[in-house]
Amino acid sequence: MTFVVRGRHESFERLHRRFKKAVQQDKVLVKARRRRFYEKPSQTRKRKAIKKRIKSRRTTRKMQGLGGRRRR
Repeated sequence: MTFVVRGRHESFERLHRRFKKAVQQDKVLVKARRRRFYEKPSQTRKRKAIKKRIKSRRTTRKMQGLGGRRRR
């Protein structure tokens, strides 16, 4: 569970901002969205394989010196 401790003279806005950042770093919302509906094990494997393929392409592009996307 994500939590933040309020400082002595900390405003609510600053506390809220720190809490949102902590939630984002813990990937709480990403997990909640992914678990909203049941995902079959085959779908999970397929999603992970696609993610792995994309990451592999990205690293090979970096090694070749092409960098990221080309802009006009």
